[in-house]
Amino acid sequence: MRATMAAVILAGLSGPALAQERRCGWLDNPTPGNWWLEDREGRWELSTQGRRMPPGMDPVTDMTARDWVRPHGNYGYGCACLTVLAEPGTRVVSRVVRAEQLPVARCAADRALPPR
Repeated sequence: MRATMAAVILAGLSGPALAQERRCGWLDNPTPGNWWLEDREGRWELSTQGRRMPPGMDPVTDMTARDWVRPHGNYGYGCACLTVLAEPGTRVVSRVVRAEQLPVARCAADRALPPR
């Protein structure tokens, strides 16, 4: 019993828990290894070149197969909703829980998002 109580207390002291957030907007992959999602609140960093991608990125990187705008050869942008865990107090994603690709037209029509 004491060990369980101690574990619960220590878990509470280790910092804020990560909360899942659903974010929808422009999914960008402008260059190798660089990925972010830009929604109405700003840019959420998924991956930067030289940093390991967070767990759950496989469905995100697969989104370039359809409804993807390619102004830079193989690199470009699309539209998506991602459920993510972010580092507390930052916009750095530590895990992608769920990824859903949306039509590019949906983001293009959303006035809360920056234009492309």
